[in-house]
Amino acid sequence: MKAKLSGRAVVAGAARSLALAAAIVGCATLGGNAPGPPPTTMQTIDYYPHLVKGYQNSYPARRVLILMPMDDRAFKDPAERDHEPLNGNPAIGTTLDQNAEVIQRIFAAPLAPVVQKALEQAAEEAGLVPLNSDQTVYAAVAKLGEDYVLETRIVRCWVQKQRGPNTRYGPTWLTSAHFTIDATLYKPPFHAAFWSGRSPAGYEDPPLTSSARMDNETGIYDEPGQVLSIALTRSVAGVFKDATLRELISADRGLMPNG
Repeated sequence: MKAKLSGRAVVAGAARSLALAAAIVGCATLGGNAPGPPPTTMQTIDYYPHLVKGYQNSYPARRVLILMPMDDRAFKDPAERDHEPLNGNPAIGTTLDQNAEVIQRIFAAPLAPVVQKALEQAAEEAGLVPLNSDQTVYAAVAKLGEDYVLETRIVRCWVQKQRGPNTRYGPTWLTSAHFTIDATLYKPPFHAAFWSGRSPAGYEDPPLTSSARMDNETGIYDEPGQVLSIALTRSVAGVFKDATLRELISADRGLMPNG
């Protein structure tokens, strides 16, 4: 004959069941099954003044007109969803889980104004006098009394943040960013390029040389936009750090309409 359970026993049994369920959920969370990031994120990209050393005040005070850069990035699969803009904001990267599956798409404000402002800041650091224009293509006519005109194309801008192994402190992440600018300098009223070059740059967080990278791959920065900002800064500064460009402008005497 089955024994009847008292009301107190039923309540106690239910409490134990709830406690067990909570423990299971807690273990799952600690095991790395916590809710993932939102499917999209907007990131801010900034130029970090004086991050790159070695070219400050190394140019004569010539006036350089910096045109609006062109976003000329080419993806292997342009139809890929991860590269599509969101409400006019360009895609700049993705976040991946431990299985390399995309769990988040990363966007930023339009790149051209950001890069133009960064080029102005870097040119000023170099000792040049920056001017700006909304035009994107050199027209072989000086309009603002400029000595040179800088035309640029953004050919790479991408950041990838990927979940790494779990540690006793929680999940780890590795973020890799790349930024590349193609630049051409003109000297009005001449049509031929005075100088041209490519400035690629990258950054990984944590850095390859850091102890954190060796131990558990714990990143330094919280946001992928910060990592991409370092790559952008290095690429932009690399344009003016170019030794050939510096030598050409420094040696340019008597040929400039305003020189």
